[in-house]
Amino acid sequence: MLPLLLGAILCCGFFSAAPVQAGEKILRVLAWPGYADDDVVKTFESRYKVKVEVTLADSDEALWTLMHSKDTPPFDVLAANTAEIQRYSRANLLAPLDLASLPNTKLQLPRFQARTSIEGLTSAGKVYAIPFTYSSMGLIYDRKQIAVPPRSMRELWNPKYRGKVLDFNSAQHNFSFTALALGYTHPFQLDAAQIHTIAQKLVDLRRNLLTYYTLPEEATAVFMQHKVALMFGNYGTQQVELLRRAGADVGYVIPDEGALAWLDCWSMTRSAQDPALALAWINYMLEPGVSGLLTQRQGLANTLSAPVDNSDNAHIVWIGPVEDIQRREDLWARIVSGDRSERF
Repeated sequence: MLPLLLGAILCCGFFSAAPVQAGEKILRVLAWPGYADDDVVKTFESRYKVKVEVTLADSDEALWTLMHSKDTPPFDVLAANTAEIQRYSRANLLAPLDLASLPNTKLQLPRFQARTSIEGLTSAGKVYAIPFTYSSMGLIYDRKQIAVPPRSMRELWNPKYRGKVLDFNSAQHNFSFTALALGYTHPFQLDAAQIHTIAQKLVDLRRNLLTYYTLPEEATAVFMQHKVALMFGNYGTQQVELLRRAGADVGYVIPDEGALAWLDCWSMTRSAQDPALALAWINYMLEPGVSGLLTQRQGLANTLSAPVDNSDNAHIVWIGPVEDIQRREDLWARIVSGDRSERF
Protein backbone atom coordinates (compact mmCIF):
# COMPACT_ATOMS: atom_id res chain seq x y z
CA MET A 1 0.00 0.00 0.00
CA LEU A 2 1.31 3.46 -0.84
CA PRO A 3 2.12 5.71 2.13
CA LEU A 4 -0.68 8.01 3.19
CA LEU A 5 -0.42 11.15 1.13
CA LEU A 6 -0.39 13.45 4.12
CA GLY A 7 2.66 15.27 2.92
CA ALA A 8 1.29 15.86 -0.54
CA ILE A 9 -1.96 17.46 0.51
CA LEU A 10 -2.59 18.99 3.92
CA CYS A 11 -5.73 18.32 5.92
CA CYS A 12 -6.87 21.86 5.31
CA GLY A 13 -6.06 24.87 3.18
CA PHE A 14 -6.49 28.60 3.59
CA PHE A 15 -6.77 31.30 1.00
CA SER A 16 -7.73 34.93 0.77
CA ALA A 17 -8.07 36.82 -2.49
CA ALA A 18 -5.98 39.78 -1.30
CA PRO A 19 -4.19 41.09 1.80
CA VAL A 20 -6.43 42.35 4.58
CA GLN A 21 -6.35 46.11 5.13
CA ALA A 22 -6.41 47.64 8.60
CA GLY A 23 -9.97 48.15 9.80
CA GLU A 24 -11.45 46.06 6.99
CA LYS A 25 -14.34 43.75 7.78
CA ILE A 26 -13.44 40.07 7.53
CA LEU A 27 -15.74 37.10 6.99
CA ARG A 28 -14.13 33.80 7.95
CA VAL A 29 -15.53 30.81 6.06
CA LEU A 30 -14.92 27.12 6.77
CA ALA A 31 -15.88 25.03 3.75
CA TRP A 32 -15.08 22.16 1.40
CA PRO A 33 -13.19 22.19 -1.92
CA GLY A 34 -15.30 23.69 -4.71
CA TYR A 35 -17.77 25.45 -2.42
CA ALA A 36 -16.11 28.88 -2.41
CA ASP A 37 -14.00 29.28 -5.54
CA ASP A 38 -11.82 32.35 -5.89
CA ASP A 39 -14.07 34.14 -8.40
CA VAL A 40 -17.13 33.49 -6.23
CA VAL A 41 -15.31 34.95 -3.23
CA LYS A 42 -14.13 38.01 -5.16
CA THR A 43 -17.65 38.84 -6.30
CA PHE A 44 -18.92 38.72 -2.71
CA GLU A 45 -16.00 40.83 -1.50
CA SER A 46 -16.68 43.45 -4.14
CA ARG A 47 -20.41 43.56 -3.47
CA TYR A 48 -20.13 43.89 0.32
CA LYS A 49 -16.78 45.69 0.55
CA VAL A 50 -15.32 43.05 2.85
CA LYS A 51 -12.50 40.55 2.92
CA VAL A 52 -13.34 36.82 2.90
CA GLU A 53 -10.91 34.29 4.33
CA VAL A 54 -11.70 30.72 3.28
CA THR A 55 -10.33 27.66 5.05
CA LEU A 56 -10.88 24.29 3.39
CA ALA A 57 -11.35 21.01 5.24
CA ASP A 58 -10.98 17.53 3.77
CA SER A 59 -12.86 15.43 6.34
CA ASP A 60 -15.48 15.74 9.05
CA GLU A 61 -12.75 15.11 11.59
CA ALA A 62 -10.65 17.97 10.20
CA LEU A 63 -13.70 20.26 10.19
CA TRP A 64 -14.34 19.57 13.88
CA THR A 65 -10.67 20.13 14.74
CA LEU A 66 -10.59 23.43 12.86
CA MET A 67 -13.74 24.64 14.60
CA HIS A 68 -12.02 24.03 17.94
CA SER A 69 -8.60 25.40 17.01
CA LYS A 70 -7.12 28.02 19.33
CA ASP A 71 -4.52 29.01 16.74
CA THR A 72 -6.88 30.85 14.38
CA PRO A 73 -9.69 33.40 14.84
CA PRO A 74 -13.16 31.83 15.10
CA PHE A 75 -15.12 31.14 11.93
CA ASP A 76 -18.31 33.00 11.04
CA VAL A 77 -19.93 30.45 8.72
CA LEU A 78 -19.27 26.82 7.92
CA ALA A 79 -20.46 24.11 5.55
CA ALA A 80 -21.13 20.70 7.09
CA ASN A 81 -23.33 17.67 6.54
CA THR A 82 -26.54 17.20 8.50
CA ALA A 83 -25.05 14.61 10.85
CA GLU A 84 -22.23 16.98 11.76
CA ILE A 85 -24.67 19.91 12.03
CA GLN A 86 -26.46 17.97 14.78
CA ARG A 87 -23.13 17.46 16.53
CA TYR A 88 -22.33 21.19 16.35
CA SER A 89 -25.83 22.06 17.55
CA ARG A 90 -25.49 19.79 20.58
CA ALA A 91 -22.18 21.51 21.35
CA ASN A 92 -23.95 24.90 21.19
CA LEU A 93 -21.62 26.13 18.44
CA LEU A 94 -24.29 27.36 16.01
CA ALA A 95 -26.59 30.38 15.96
CA PRO A 96 -30.20 30.30 14.73
CA LEU A 97 -30.78 31.73 11.27
CA ASP A 98 -33.15 34.57 10.43
CA LEU A 99 -35.02 33.32 7.36
CA ALA A 100 -36.17 36.86 6.57
CA SER A 101 -32.51 37.60 5.79
CA LEU A 102 -32.32 34.57 3.50
CA PRO A 103 -34.85 35.31 0.71
CA ASN A 104 -33.06 33.01 -1.72
CA THR A 105 -34.25 30.01 0.30
CA LYS A 106 -37.56 30.55 -1.52
CA LEU A 107 -35.76 29.53 -4.73
CA GLN A 108 -34.92 26.09 -3.35
CA LEU A 109 -36.71 22.93 -4.39
CA PRO A 110 -39.76 22.21 -2.20
CA ARG A 111 -38.12 19.27 -0.42
CA PHE A 112 -35.32 21.55 0.80
CA GLN A 113 -37.78 24.21 1.94
CA ALA A 114 -39.51 21.58 4.09
CA ARG A 115 -36.82 22.03 6.70
CA THR A 116 -38.55 20.24 9.57
CA SER A 117 -38.64 17.08 7.43
CA ILE A 118 -34.83 16.97 7.25
CA GLU A 119 -33.20 15.82 10.47
CA GLY A 120 -30.63 18.26 11.76
CA LEU A 121 -31.82 21.51 10.16
CA THR A 122 -34.03 22.69 13.01
CA SER A 123 -34.07 22.57 16.78
CA ALA A 124 -36.73 23.89 19.18
CA GLY A 125 -38.53 25.56 16.30
CA LYS A 126 -35.46 27.45 15.05
CA VAL A 127 -33.51 26.88 11.83
CA TYR A 128 -29.77 26.27 12.18
CA ALA A 129 -28.76 25.07 8.71
CA ILE A 130 -29.66 25.69 5.07
CA PRO A 131 -29.16 22.86 2.52
CA PHE A 132 -26.57 23.62 -0.17
CA THR A 133 -25.48 20.47 -2.00
CA TYR A 134 -25.70 16.69 -1.73
CA SER A 135 -24.44 13.43 -3.17
CA SER A 136 -24.49 9.71 -2.67
CA MET A 137 -21.22 7.96 -1.80
CA GLY A 138 -21.18 5.08 -4.24
CA LEU A 139 -18.62 2.93 -6.00
CA ILE A 140 -16.47 4.40 -8.75
CA TYR A 141 -14.92 1.85 -11.09
CA ASP A 142 -12.66 1.77 -14.14
CA ARG A 143 -14.72 0.48 -17.05
CA LYS A 144 -11.61 -0.77 -18.85
CA GLN A 145 -10.78 -3.10 -15.96
CA ILE A 146 -14.30 -3.94 -14.78
CA ALA A 147 -16.68 -4.72 -17.64
CA VAL A 148 -19.70 -5.57 -15.48
CA PRO A 149 -20.72 -2.86 -12.97
CA PRO A 150 -20.14 -4.01 -9.38
CA ARG A 151 -23.29 -4.67 -7.34
CA SER A 152 -21.96 -4.31 -3.80
CA MET A 153 -19.36 -2.50 -1.73
CA ARG A 154 -18.13 -6.01 -0.92
CA GLU A 155 -16.30 -5.89 -4.26
CA LEU A 156 -13.73 -3.66 -2.57
CA TRP A 157 -12.54 -6.83 -0.78
CA ASN A 158 -12.34 -8.94 -3.96
CA PRO A 159 -8.78 -10.40 -4.13
CA LYS A 160 -8.59 -9.73 -7.88
CA TYR A 161 -8.30 -6.00 -7.08
CA ARG A 162 -5.35 -6.30 -4.71
CA GLY A 163 -3.37 -3.07 -4.79
CA LYS A 164 -5.94 -1.40 -7.04
CA VAL A 165 -8.46 -0.02 -4.53
CA LEU A 166 -8.73 3.52 -3.14
CA ASP A 167 -10.50 4.28 0.13
CA PHE A 168 -11.43 7.55 1.81
CA ASN A 169 -9.59 8.31 5.04
CA SER A 170 -12.48 8.71 7.47
CA ALA A 171 -13.51 6.66 10.48
CA GLN A 172 -17.20 7.54 10.37
CA HIS A 173 -17.90 6.68 6.74
CA ASN A 174 -15.76 3.53 6.62
CA PHE A 175 -17.51 1.97 9.57
CA SER A 176 -20.91 2.97 8.19
CA PHE A 177 -20.49 1.77 4.60
CA THR A 178 -18.96 -1.49 5.82
CA ALA A 179 -21.96 -1.93 8.11
CA LEU A 180 -24.24 -1.59 5.08
CA ALA A 181 -22.11 -4.06 3.12
CA LEU A 182 -22.44 -6.56 5.98
CA GLY A 183 -26.20 -6.12 6.07
CA TYR A 184 -26.45 -4.33 9.40
CA THR A 185 -29.77 -2.54 9.77
CA HIS A 186 -28.53 0.51 11.67
CA PRO A 187 -25.13 1.58 10.26
CA PHE A 188 -24.88 4.63 12.52
CA GLN A 189 -25.82 2.88 15.76
CA LEU A 190 -23.58 -0.16 16.01
CA ASP A 191 -23.16 -2.38 19.05
CA ALA A 192 -19.80 -3.56 20.40
CA ALA A 193 -19.86 -6.87 18.52
CA GLN A 194 -20.66 -5.16 15.22
CA ILE A 195 -17.91 -2.58 15.76
CA HIS A 196 -15.43 -5.41 16.38
CA THR A 197 -16.50 -7.27 13.23
CA ILE A 198 -16.26 -4.14 11.11
CA ALA A 199 -12.83 -3.26 12.49
CA GLN A 200 -11.60 -6.72 11.47
CA LYS A 201 -13.15 -6.26 8.04
CA LEU A 202 -11.45 -2.89 7.55
CA VAL A 203 -8.11 -4.43 8.53
CA ASP A 204 -8.73 -7.07 5.85
CA LEU A 205 -9.46 -4.32 3.32
CA ARG A 206 -5.88 -3.06 3.64
CA ARG A 207 -4.72 -6.04 1.55
CA ASN A 208 -6.46 -4.54 -1.46
CA LEU A 209 -5.66 -0.89 -0.84
CA LEU A 210 -3.28 1.18 -2.89
CA THR A 211 -3.72 4.01 -0.40
CA TYR A 212 -6.23 6.21 1.39
CA TYR A 213 -7.17 9.62 0.02
CA THR A 214 -8.67 12.76 1.51
CA LEU A 215 -9.36 15.31 -1.24
CA PRO A 216 -11.15 14.62 -4.55
CA GLU A 217 -8.31 16.11 -6.59
CA GLU A 218 -5.84 13.86 -4.80
CA ALA A 219 -7.98 10.80 -5.54
CA THR A 220 -8.18 11.74 -9.22
CA ALA A 221 -4.40 12.05 -9.53
CA VAL A 222 -3.77 8.70 -7.82
CA PHE A 223 -6.56 6.97 -9.75
CA MET A 224 -5.07 8.07 -13.08
CA GLN A 225 -1.41 7.51 -12.23
CA HIS A 226 -1.78 4.04 -10.71
CA LYS A 227 -4.66 2.67 -12.83
CA VAL A 228 -6.98 2.14 -9.88
CA ALA A 229 -9.84 -0.30 -10.47
CA LEU A 230 -12.28 0.52 -7.65
CA MET A 231 -12.79 3.44 -5.29
CA PHE A 232 -15.15 4.30 -2.46
CA GLY A 233 -16.46 7.63 -3.78
CA ASN A 234 -16.82 9.75 -0.68
CA TYR A 235 -17.42 12.87 -2.79
CA GLY A 236 -19.72 10.99 -5.15
CA THR A 237 -20.58 12.70 -8.41
CA GLN A 238 -17.96 15.40 -7.79
CA GLN A 239 -15.25 12.76 -8.14
CA VAL A 240 -16.86 11.22 -11.20
CA GLU A 241 -16.83 14.63 -12.89
CA LEU A 242 -13.16 15.22 -12.01
CA LEU A 243 -12.12 11.79 -13.27
CA ARG A 244 -13.97 12.12 -16.56
CA ARG A 245 -12.45 15.54 -17.16
CA ALA A 246 -9.06 13.94 -16.57
CA GLY A 247 -9.82 11.39 -19.28
CA ALA A 248 -10.80 8.39 -17.17
CA ASP A 249 -13.46 5.99 -18.44
CA VAL A 250 -15.28 5.47 -15.15
CA GLY A 251 -18.68 4.26 -14.05
CA TYR A 252 -20.59 5.07 -10.88
CA VAL A 253 -23.01 2.76 -9.10
CA ILE A 254 -25.20 2.70 -6.02
CA PRO A 255 -24.65 -0.74 -4.42
CA ASP A 256 -27.62 -3.06 -3.96
CA GLU A 257 -27.30 -2.77 -0.18
CA GLY A 258 -27.52 1.00 -0.51
CA ALA A 259 -25.08 3.88 -0.42
CA LEU A 260 -24.42 6.47 2.21
CA ALA A 261 -25.39 9.99 1.17
CA TRP A 262 -24.61 13.41 2.58
CA LEU A 263 -26.46 16.71 2.54
CA ASP A 264 -24.14 19.64 3.14
CA CYS A 265 -25.56 22.83 4.60
CA TRP A 266 -24.45 26.34 5.48
CA SER A 267 -24.65 27.41 9.12
CA MET A 268 -23.67 30.47 11.14
CA THR A 269 -21.53 30.05 14.22
CA ARG A 270 -22.29 31.57 17.60
CA SER A 271 -18.97 33.40 17.36
CA ALA A 272 -19.88 35.19 14.11
CA GLN A 273 -18.51 38.72 14.36
CA ASP A 274 -21.12 40.21 12.00
CA PRO A 275 -24.27 38.07 11.81
CA ALA A 276 -25.76 40.19 9.03
CA LEU A 277 -22.67 39.59 6.90
CA ALA A 278 -22.70 35.87 7.66
CA LEU A 279 -26.35 35.67 6.61
CA ALA A 280 -25.54 37.62 3.44
CA TRP A 281 -22.94 34.96 2.58
CA ILE A 282 -25.41 32.11 3.06
CA ASN A 283 -28.01 33.93 0.96
CA TYR A 284 -25.37 34.61 -1.72
CA MET A 285 -24.51 30.90 -1.86
CA LEU A 286 -28.13 30.26 -2.90
CA GLU A 287 -28.08 32.61 -5.87
CA PRO A 288 -28.67 30.60 -9.07
CA GLY A 289 -25.38 31.79 -10.55
CA VAL A 290 -23.45 30.61 -7.51
CA SER A 291 -25.28 27.37 -6.71
CA GLY A 292 -25.24 26.49 -10.39
CA LEU A 293 -21.44 26.47 -10.36
CA LEU A 294 -21.55 23.41 -8.09
CA THR A 295 -23.11 21.47 -10.93
CA GLN A 296 -21.12 23.06 -13.76
CA ARG A 297 -17.70 22.81 -12.14
CA GLN A 298 -17.99 20.06 -9.55
CA GLY A 299 -20.67 17.75 -10.93
CA LEU A 300 -22.56 18.14 -7.66
CA ALA A 301 -26.30 18.59 -7.28
CA ASN A 302 -27.55 21.92 -5.98
CA THR A 303 -30.73 22.65 -4.04
CA LEU A 304 -32.30 24.95 -6.64
CA SER A 305 -32.69 22.59 -9.60
CA ALA A 306 -33.55 18.90 -9.89
CA PRO A 307 -30.64 16.69 -11.06
CA VAL A 308 -30.78 15.45 -14.64
CA ASP A 309 -30.00 11.83 -13.72
CA ASN A 310 -32.77 11.34 -11.20
CA SER A 311 -31.89 8.43 -8.92
CA ASP A 312 -35.09 8.31 -6.88
CA ASN A 313 -35.21 4.51 -7.12
CA ALA A 314 -31.70 4.05 -5.71
CA HIS A 315 -31.30 2.91 -2.11
CA ILE A 316 -29.89 6.00 -0.42
CA VAL A 317 -29.07 6.13 3.30
CA TRP A 318 -28.68 9.67 4.60
CA ILE A 319 -25.84 9.81 7.10
CA GLY A 320 -26.75 10.38 10.73
CA PRO A 321 -25.03 10.79 14.10
CA VAL A 322 -23.04 7.73 15.13
CA GLU A 323 -23.07 5.80 18.39
CA ASP A 324 -19.55 6.73 19.54
CA ILE A 325 -17.43 9.06 17.40
CA GLN A 326 -14.32 8.75 19.54
CA ARG A 327 -14.45 4.94 19.57
CA ARG A 328 -14.63 4.85 15.77
CA GLU A 329 -11.80 7.34 15.40
CA ASP A 330 -9.55 5.50 17.86
CA LEU A 331 -10.08 2.21 16.03
CA TRP A 332 -9.62 3.87 12.65
CA ALA A 333 -6.29 5.37 13.71
CA ARG A 334 -5.09 1.86 14.58
CA ILE A 335 -6.41 0.42 11.31
CA VAL A 336 -4.69 3.08 9.20
CA SER A 337 -1.44 2.78 11.15
CA GLY A 338 -1.22 -0.93 10.34
CA ASP A 339 -2.25 -2.72 13.54
CA ARG A 340 -2.64 -6.47 12.97
CA SER A 341 -6.06 -8.10 12.99
CA GLU A 342 -5.42 -10.13 16.14
CA ARG A 343 -4.89 -6.93 18.14
CA PHE A 344 -8.51 -5.84 17.73
